[in-house]
Amino acid sequence: MIRSTFLLALAIAASPAAAQTFQSTTLIDKAVAGFTGRGVGEVGGARTEVDTRLKLATCPMVSLAWRTDMHDSVVVTCPDPQWRIFVPVLTPTATPSPAVVVAPATAPAAKAVIVIKRGDPVTVVAGEGGFSVTRDGVATTDAAAGARVLVRVEDGRPPIQAIAVEPGKAMIPGSE
Repeated sequence: MIRSTFLLALAIAASPAAAQTFQSTTLIDKAVAGFTGRGVGEVGGARTEVDTRLKLATCPMVSLAWRTDMHDSVVVTCPDPQWRIFVPVLTPTATPSPAVVVAPATAPAAKAVIVIKRGDPVTVVAGEGGFSVTRDGVATTDAAAGARVLVRVEDGRPPIQAIAVEPGKAMIPGSE
């Protein structure tokens, strides 16, 4: 019931009568909060607000779903015009069991190894279930394995966001 109320509110606010050029990220935040039942920054809710710099086409009706059974992110999808974003969810931090040895606080943290450096050629892979599409591009940021990297695949277009896998290879989030 709460989900449909927020979806309805989001649909009304995104209607042509509202005459918005771009989808309101505030309304997406409210829809995600209604879907998860938790506010932004609360355990079980969105980690942070959706980036207000996103310029998503106005959507008459978005759908929300959990990305995985672990409920670690919410997928917000618009069927027409087509777009999809992932909103990370704040999950409870696991407490170490008594058998786990915790390093002293004075020990230096291990530094992540950069696998993709700015200017490196990168193959971006998207797909699932035996079907994949690749695209060659150039990294515009540095990234360690598992971290996000921006890759320019076409001149004059904004870079796409992918997850660094290994040197020269990145995956589109949600297409594993």
